Amino acid sequence: MKLSLIDQLSDLIADRKPAALVTDLASGTQQVVALADATGDLATAIAADKSGELTIDGRRCFALVRNPPARIIIIGAVHITQALAPMATLTGYEVVIVDPRGAFATAERFPGTILSQDWPDEALTALKPDSRTAVVTLTHDPKLDDPALVVALRSDAFYIGALGSKKTHATRVERLLGHGFTDAEIARIHGPAGLDIGAKSPAEIGLSVLAQLTAARHNRPTAR
Repeated sequence: MKLSLIDQLSDLIADRKPAALVTDLASGTQQVVALADATGDLATAIAADKSGELTIDGRRCFALVRNPPARIIIIGAVHITQALAPMATLTGYEVVIVDPRGAFATAERFPGTILSQDWPDEALTALKPDSRTAVVTLTHDPKLDDPALVVALRSDAFYIGALGSKKTHATRVERLLGHGFTDAEIARIHGPAGLDIGAKSPAEIGLSVLAQLTAARHNRPTAR
């Protein structure tokens, strides 16, 4: 494998752009193909994170898929986050916690986790949620959750979840309608976030949220 191809693949991953190294099994020639440029079975393989043999333009090829890690951006460095973040990391997600309240988002409370103390809308704008990103708001504070949801709804995030009761979510929907979103757009939000497993403790709630967003990632039912 040429160093130039390694560099090209590394740059795409660093930019969070799914891609694959495609090898022609007859000639041995190789090329890097980004998902944005892929078609047919190759595009399907990259989107599904599935390496393997496939036919491209009549040629037998092997596609080695190399995608950026799935990512969870959590708004709110709260007790539930202390349970959700390590569980998500163990499951293979890259975790980013956003909370402008400096006393909450600390390395002592979240060791080894990426932290941002920017305002949620500014943080999400910089992080650019993509189709491999989930966004979860956990603060119960509209001043923090709503700006994040506004950016998330305008992104390709595969999952958007917001903690709170049905009543809380109903008022949240009214506020988002005031931002110009349609009912169909707002319906992307899983609210209350998490599968209905009777969760009570922060750890159980974190588990229910992680289960729901993982189901969404794999196109499984997510209804409560």
